[in-house]
Amino acid sequence: MPEAATARAARAAIGASEFDRDTAVARREPGVYDIDLSDGWTIVNAVNGGYLLAVLGRALGDALPHADPFTVSAHYLTASQPGPAVVRTDVVRTGRTLSTGQASLFQFDDEGREIERIRVLASYGDLDSLPDDVRTSATPPALPPIDQCLGAGDGPAPVPGSSAITDRLMLKLDPATLGWALGSPSGKGEMRGWFGLADGRDADPLSLLLAVDALPPTAFELGLSGWVPTVELTVHVRSRPAPGPLRVSITTRNLAGGFLEEDAEVWDSADRLVAQSRQLARVRLG
Repeated sequence: MPEAATARAARAAIGASEFDRDTAVARREPGVYDIDLSDGWTIVNAVNGGYLLAVLGRALGDALPHADPFTVSAHYLTASQPGPAVVRTDVVRTGRTLSTGQASLFQFDDEGREIERIRVLASYGDLDSLPDDVRTSATPPALPPIDQCLGAGDGPAPVPGSSAITDRLMLKLDPATLGWALGSPSGKGEMRGWFGLADGRDADPLSLLLAVDALPPTAFELGLSGWVPTVELTVHVRSRPAPGPLRVSITTRNLAGGFLEEDAEVWDSADRLVAQSRQLARVRLG
C-alpha cells in the first residue's frame, strides 16, 4: 500500500516510547497500581479517554493471566485530571482462552478522599492464538494519501483549551471531513484520518484503545463545537496490528436528547480490521 508509507529518521520501539512511559503503572501490591497521569494527553481541560483506557488496559494486562485486550467496556464517571491516580483491579474469572477482570481508576479531592473516575470490565486473551479465517463485508475507509491529508499544524485548534495530545500523535485527517474547521460542517457526522504515534512507535493492542478515541469528535461535522465527553466506550480488539500507520473511520448516525453514538473502525497497513468501538457521548446544544 504505497500511500501508507511514511519515512521517519528514527522510530521508537514498542515498550520504549512516550506512550509506554506515560501509561506505565507501578504495582504497589497485587491488584493495586499507582500512576501519574501525564498532562501530555489532555484535550480541553481533561485527560483523553483513550489514553485513560490504555492506562487501565495496561494494569489489567498485568493482573490477568492473558496479555491482550479482546473487549474493554468503560464507564466514565468523572473527568480525570493530570496527576496522581490509583488503579484497583479484580480478577473476575480465568479460563483457558479468556480471562475477565474489572478495574477502576481513582483520584483524590482536596481533602484526600478518593473519587472514582472510570470503571472498566474487560476480557483478555491471546491474539496470536486466533485462527486466520476471516469472513467480512467490511471494507477499509477510502482515504487520500497521508501527504494529502491535514494535521494539527494546518489549521486552528478545534476547541479552546489544552490540545497537548496532538503533539503526541501523527494524525492526518481526510479533508472531506474537515468542513467544520473552515466554518462549513458537512452535517454528515463523519471523521476519517491516518493515525500513529508522533515518535513512530508501531501500534499494538494497547495503543488501539487510544486510536479509537483520538480523532476530533464527529459532532464538529454536525455543526457543534466544544467538549464532547464520553459517557461509555466499548472497544473490541480483533487482531494484532501490522507495522505502519492506521486508518481510523468514525461515524455518527443519531444525535438525540443531547447524546450521540460514535462507531469507530481501525484498519492496519495489511488492510485488516484490527479494532472496532462504539461510544455514547454527551454534546452541548445551542
